[in-house]
This record gives sequence, C-alpha cells and structure tokens, in this order.
Amino acid sequence: QVQLVESGGGLVQAGGSLRLSCAASGRTFSRYRMSWFRQAPGKEREFVGGTDWSGGNKYYADSVKGRFTVSRDNAKNMVYLQMNSLKPEDTAVYYCGATSGWGHIMNSQGYDTWGQGTQVTVSS
Repeated sequence: QVQLVESGGGLVQAGGSLRLSCAASGRTFSRYRMSWFRQAPGKEREFVGGTDWSGGNKYYADSVKGRFTVSRDNAKNMVYLQMNSLKPEDTAVYYCGATSGWGHIMNSQGYDTWGQGTQVTVSS
C-alpha cells in the first residue's frame, strides 16, 4: 500500500496560482488511480480532480474545470494539482488519495489511502 505526503499549500490572493504536489512511497504507484479532494470547514470532502493509472484520462469537478489541472509522473511517484485563477471558495484542506479499486473515481469511499492534507487559503 502506498503512503502519501502532500505539499505546496499556502495563502494566495484571488486570481493567483498554486501547485500542489503529492509524493507516494512504494513500488506499486502505477497500480493506483490518483485524485485530489478538498474539505472546507463544516463541509464534506469533495472531489476536485483525478487521473487514471497512466495519466491519460483525467476527471474534474465542474467547479474547477478550466482552472485546475491534474497530472502524474509514474517514474517519480508524484501527482500534481496545478490551480489557476483561484477563488476564495477554493479555500480548503486539499487531500491526495489513492484507489486500487474499480469504483467511481469521484467517490471518496473507494479510496485506500489518504495524505495528511495541505491547507489552501485564497483571500479576496
């Protein structure tokens, strides 16, 4: 089972950009579909964007389409989330997740492993 560590969060003004990184340990990284979720205070964890095993297929929540980009580098065991045109409503703790199952990629219940999360705060 992989272990995940996120980095790259911080404070940014609205309209700015951030790039989150997720480092995975283990030799089976390419067997996992990888996604980013976020959770704001008082709200449930929600899907942001994800990628299949090779990175060839990507999926996004409607709220971030055209602004966020998910990518992965299987040679480096890394997943990234490039966030552009950030809005105050993007403020949340962002989590990297790994799933070895065949369930819907947007369903958090199917994920095997989560990182500790990284805070993203967007000021208006």
